[in-house]
Amino acid sequence: MNKFILCGPQGSGKGTQAELLCHDYDLVHISIGDIFRWHMVNHTKLAARVTRIMNEGRLVPDDTVEEVVRSRLELHDWNFGFVLDGFPRTRGQAEFLFESFNLDGAVYLDVPEEVVSQRVLSRAQAGKGGGFTKRADDNIAALRMRLKEFREKTEPLLALFEEKNLLVTVDGNRPVEEVYRSIVDGLKLPPPAPRK
Repeated sequence: MNKFILCGPQGSGKGTQAELLCHDYDLVHISIGDIFRWHMVNHTKLAARVTRIMNEGRLVPDDTVEEVVRSRLELHDWNFGFVLDGFPRTRGQAEFLFESFNLDGAVYLDVPEEVVSQRVLSRAQAGKGGGFTKRADDNIAALRMRLKEFREKTEPLLALFEEKNLLVTVDGNRPVEEVYRSIVDGLKLPPPAPRK
């Protein structure tokens, strides 16, 4: 069973790479962003709580995110393993995860901030979704603030993965298939079967 984490800044290609891994190795893609979006669309109690927090300009607290992740993983629909996309985002969230699961690898997609900015803003202008949600604050200043916050939280997270010998850093500023091959090699997975 393989249990992997994919992390990287917004627009780094996490969703695309997670889908390729899941397709080739029969894993389940667990996107925390998708779970929260489902709650929002379905107007659940959790959505109301999260909306209230976000409207006050606060980040969703770790215990709320952990509650969502725990209930998703407890479904046990991942016979061969899973790829977590969008979690953990802080060292505290990672420690929560390590308490419950033996993880096999954490991939960090390293993409320069200027490239991430171009990708995100061009998608916003095109109105495309994908793994990316168009927001009212999709402008350079807001994006820089989000990237700064991501960097501050990610450095201790990557240090923790490094301590546990789980970290695979991949240059994400290349064509999708090249990035994917580096992920497969870095995680020491057998070569995937040719796609039809």
